[in-house]
This record gives sequence, structure tokens and C-alpha cells, in this order.
Amino acid sequence: MEKSDFVMLIGGNPASNHPRMMRTLMTVRRKGGKVVVVNPIVETGLVNFSVPSDPWALFFGAEIASTYVQPHVGGDLALVYGLMKRLRELHAEHPRNAAGEPVVDEEFLLQHTTGWPELAARLDALDWDGIVEKSGVSWSQIDGMARQYAASQRAVFTWTMGVTHHLHGAATVQAIASLALMRRMVGRPGAGLQPIRGHSNIQGMGTVGVTPTLKKALFERLESTFAVKLPTMKGYDTLECLDAADAGKMRFAFCLGGNLWGASPDATYAERAMKKIDMVVYMNTSLNTGHAGGLGGEETIILPVLARDEEPEPSTQESMFSYIRLSDGGAPRHVGPRAEVEIISDLARRVLGDGGPVDWRGMAHTSTIRQTIAKIVPGLEQIADIDRTKKEFSIPGRAIDRPSFPTDDGRARLFVHDLPDAPRSLQLMTIRSEGQFNTVVYEEEDLYRNQTRRDIVLMHPDDITRLGLTAGGRCRITSTAGTMRNQIVSAFEQIRPGSVAMYYPESNVLVPKSADPLSRTPAYKSITVDVTPDEGVVTARIPKPELVGAGTPRDKMNQCG
Repeated sequence: MEKSDFVMLIGGNPASNHPRMMRTLMTVRRKGGKVVVVNPIVETGLVNFSVPSDPWALFFGAEIASTYVQPHVGGDLALVYGLMKRLRELHAEHPRNAAGEPVVDEEFLLQHTTGWPELAARLDALDWDGIVEKSGVSWSQIDGMARQYAASQRAVFTWTMGVTHHLHGAATVQAIASLALMRRMVGRPGAGLQPIRGHSNIQGMGTVGVTPTLKKALFERLESTFAVKLPTMKGYDTLECLDAADAGKMRFAFCLGGNLWGASPDATYAERAMKKIDMVVYMNTSLNTGHAGGLGGEETIILPVLARDEEPEPSTQESMFSYIRLSDGGAPRHVGPRAEVEIISDLARRVLGDGGPVDWRGMAHTSTIRQTIAKIVPGLEQIADIDRTKKEFSIPGRAIDRPSFPTDDGRARLFVHDLPDAPRSLQLMTIRSEGQFNTVVYEEEDLYRNQTRRDIVLMHPDDITRLGLTAGGRCRITSTAGTMRNQIVSAFEQIRPGSVAMYYPESNVLVPKSADPLSRTPAYKSITVDVTPDEGVVTARIPKPELVGAGTPRDKMNQCG
């Protein structure tokens, strides 16, 4: 990314959730590159960020966004289609940019993609009034973004859960990929697509094959390596697990880390479903809300496990840039907890015995697991000896520097989508705070947004006035999934009018179970809600953190509007 001259960050807040990325964005700007941020909330850290490893940026801050655009909640898909349409128009006016590169590389599209004629026809058929209405972004803003992209030579598109947590999240990702492919920004050095993963070790899980559908190559290698026949019936995704539990079709649940109850939509439904499971077993490094709210109907067992830096044997970790490195263990902080692999292998041995195709005693050792991964997962052969070599390595095929794609014909796929309508009522987006990791909240204060409590609804002052609410007063929020009462109205000028924000996971009560039909990801970021005054008014002043000097995040946030 540091080699790029154009970065578009869509639906994310790495200043809070992925701070190591901020130095890279700072470097892009200092080299004269553009950073375009797309987010319904003006996040202070994306306007100006104090980079600890840079003395100047630490004390005076570093400018991050060169352009900041606030679409409707869920307006990203229409915005991306608008950028593709405008790019096509600019190509018709001037086929090449100042560097002599095509504004739309049609030769590349015809040689290395499938579906370009259909997508081009769809773009030509769209009208600008519809795009502007559905995206919430003006034509002039779309034009400016498209011109910056057209002038670039190495562009990177990056996104987080602000894109994927919608009913059309997968479609938006496909559209972003199409936008990049239109200028051959996939398959060349210093350019490409960079999803930023949010949940703990989800990237590494996907790398070793724990995906919604097990890849054919992994399926075949598992069968051949262990001389077994694997079942082929369809399993349950997360929401389907809860549905099965609610229907009485699940007797036992084994949760390996995470917080199933706390992270699931419709918290009331999730609690009801999990109480219908006879036994729920958790393996976690620390207590979380799921251990109190996600109880089994008859028995709930919590097994404390060692954290990675307490493991008796070395393990591995994967960076956000797809590098795998060895992670040494260390001395345990407490007597009693065991390593996760030790518990799982012990349970498997007791249930299945020692005479089967898998050496469960051996699987209690991380070295055995790594050697097995090296045999089964293509591209991870080096992991077998990493405890001896100590050398990190990059996963092949992630950083694509030539136009070769993992499809049957080696061509990238372009898709055509219908654009969702513009929202007609308030749209709630769930957010995380500065002092939060997944569902675990370490502190009430949200530094960058200048908030000191979590029972609040962030609203634009215009919406507060329009709805007859009072800043600092109590309100009631209602969705199709549930109602939250006695929430405090917090006037927040940085949010787009028509949008409101509440902290996750507390607001999961309001999140319906509806999910993206392609990815099966719940729509945490676009929930239709009503906000009305509630009984009583908060008379006490809501405390605000004191400002701590010029150039600091709090100071910049107060300047941000």
C-alpha cells in the first residue's frame, strides 16, 4: 500500500480498530498520494492522526484524508456504481491520463475478465439522478473522486465491516473489485484490493480452510491424508445454528473462543435459542457477556484456556498483510488453564479412542498440527519447519502482481447488481468504541468521538430538532427486532443527517436476523429504526473528557465538522 498513490478506504475506522495501518496512510499522503475516505461518520482519526512512531505526527498530528465523503448508510453500492459510470464517461472524453495510462483499460477487461460487456451496458443504462439519490453523494463529489482515481497509477481499495455488514455487502465488495479491475488495479505491483479483517484470528482461520464451504482441494487432501470419507451434507452457518437450536434440533454446542451470544443479531432471540440447547461448552481466555447471556438449558461449562503468549509450545500468527510468523509461548499467569489444542485432542481421544485415523495424542502438540497443515493446505508448506527456521513467510497468491485469477478459466468475474433504494427513515449503524475489542469493552470512554458512556444514541443536531428530541434527554429506539429505552440522545455533528449510531454489542437487541443472501452476514450497519422521546429527561450534565492540547485527537475531533 505504501507504493500506491491513491487509497480509497470504504466503511472503516482503522484509527481505532487497525491503528498500525495509519502510518501507511500517513506515508501515502506525505508522498503526494490521495486518501479518499467513505464513511457516514467523520471519524476524527481519519482526518488527523497522532502516529506514535513519528515524532512530528505524534505531537502535531498527520493529515490522513484528502477527500472525505459521507454517503447514506448502505449507499456504498450506488456510490461505487456511480464511480464506475463516471470513469467510463471520463474515458470517452480523454482515453488516457497524464501518465499515458488508459482511464478504462478495456483491452485488459476483454482479455482477463468475464462480464465486462454486461457491466458496461448496465452502467450506461443508469441515470445520474438515481445514483445520487441512492448513494447520498452529489454528482460533483462523485466526479471529483473519479478524476482522482483516473489520474492515479497505483490504486488500493480497502474496506472493513462498514461495507460487509449490509444486506448487499457481498455485492458491494464485488463492485469494488470491478472498479479496481476497470483500470487494471488488480494484478500489478503497488495496487489491489485490501480487505481489513476485524474479528480475532478470522484471517488465519480462513487461511487454513475454515470457510463457509470447504474448498475442494482441502476436502480431497483431508480424505487422502487421513484415509477417511468426509460427510458431504450441508452444515449450519452461525444464524442457522441459532435457528436449529430454537427449533430444538441442537442438543450440544461447543464454542471455541468468541462470544456467540454477544456477537449475534437479535440478542433476545439468541438468548432464547441458546437456552434450548441442553449443554453449552465455552473455551475462552477471559470471561465475556456470552457466559452470562448465552446459557445452555441444563448445563453451561466454561473452560479457561491459555492465551497465545502463555502457550507451552510455539504457535503461529498471521498478520493483516498475509505474513505467517512464529509466536513463542511463555509462562502461564495462573495455575489450571490448559492449551486449547490439548483440551480438544484430549476430548477427541476420549470420545473416539486411539485406534482411529487421527493421532489425537500427537495433535496435542502444535508442531504436529503445523506439519499436518503443510500437507493439506496449498501454499503453507513452509509452516512445517517454521519452529526450526524461525523465518516468516508470505502466503502465495495473496499479493497478485500479474493478471492471473483463481477461477476455472483464469479470468476475473464481473457482476451486475441492482442498486438498493435510498433509505426513507432513520438508519442505525452499530459501531465499536476506542477501548473495545470485538464484544469486549475495556473502557467506557470513546476518545476519538469524545463520548464518556455507552448508553447513548449519536444523532445529528438537525435530526434531534426534527424529531422533537432533546440533546441529553432520554429516548426510545425501536426496530423490527426490539426496543431499547432510556437511551441518552448525544448531539453529534460528525454523523450524516438521517443516520444514527449506537455501540455494539449493547445495541444487538435492535439488529434483525436478516442477512446478506450471498455471505450470510447479518446487516449490523443498516437497521431501520424509530427514535422517540422517552419518559423523563437527564438533568445532570453528561461529562465530557477535557481537551488535552493542540493537535491531539480530542482537539482535532472538536475542530472536525
